[in-house]
Amino acid sequence: MTQVLSTYLDDLTEPDQDARTELTTRLDDILRPAGALQRLDELAVFMAGWQTSSVPRVDKPTILIFASDHGVAAAGVSAYPSSVTEAMMSAFESGLSTVNAFARISGATVNAVDVGIGRPTGDIRFEPAMTETRFLEALNCGREAVSASDSDLLVLGEMGIGNTTSSAAISAALLGGNVSEWVGRGTGVNDEGLRRKRDAVQQAVERIDSAEPGEILRQLGGAEIVAIAGAIIEARHRRIPVVLDGFVVAAAAAPLYAYNRLALQHCLAAHQSAEIGHRRLLEYMGLEPLLDLNFRLGEASGGAAVIPLIAMACAAANDVPTFAEFFGSET
Repeated sequence: MTQVLSTYLDDLTEPDQDARTELTTRLDDILRPAGALQRLDELAVFMAGWQTSSVPRVDKPTILIFASDHGVAAAGVSAYPSSVTEAMMSAFESGLSTVNAFARISGATVNAVDVGIGRPTGDIRFEPAMTETRFLEALNCGREAVSASDSDLLVLGEMGIGNTTSSAAISAALLGGNVSEWVGRGTGVNDEGLRRKRDAVQQAVERIDSAEPGEILRQLGGAEIVAIAGAIIEARHRRIPVVLDGFVVAAAAAPLYAYNRLALQHCLAAHQSAEIGHRRLLEYMGLEPLLDLNFRLGEASGGAAVIPLIAMACAAANDVPTFAEFFGSET
């Protein structure tokens, strides 16, 4: 899979430095104490660079959720059966899920994409999650979903019973360490479920021994995780700023970062989730979460929650006069 990632990650778009500089100059004279909204100002400058405009806006936010079934769910690693993935897909499409409620507040469009419901990946304890053909299919599905959207801010999320197990396995295979440092309770498994989950991750990581980042993604990732990686890549080529939701989405991004340290420059981390490995993964990728509310829902809920915050950052940069504009150029 090295060649595949090389094709997409060796020639990357860059943020517009002129737009960033122009907005930074404006913010240096904005009508409020210097640094009073520093993190929001940084968000506005980030948006300016990727929107190639010194007047960034959040007018067309899109939430993309990818859903798939996991073979490793057979190991009893979740508090819920795999059928919940299909049920939640129906809830997304009907506008009845939590993320739909969040999206209505933030003015975002929700698009749920089935990349493997009823077609589970291989059980990563014993076999690769995907053939190379299916890996490419999932990667391209993510890319195509982004290319079909008309978005100025893209939030990525997931749904797939068993996918925190895959995410922990990806993280452990990439970064090493004891699997207990990566495996959390996911949907809320009890102590016995947590033991089964740790055992499954241990088996999966030992099975592949050592591998390059793209192969780790193919061997251990779910189809929705690979689709998210494809979406991140396509968004980068289109200069669309991206909000990464929780642990699973971070696990999709991590192999891209491992391959190219500049691959996630267009990405923001929405929040720090309750999963124990999430903070370590974000630190590895150099991403500082915007929120820390102990979420463990998934389905892009944390990402949806920060859309208004990013929109406010842009408004505070665009719609507030500078000292010179307010008091006159003689000030």
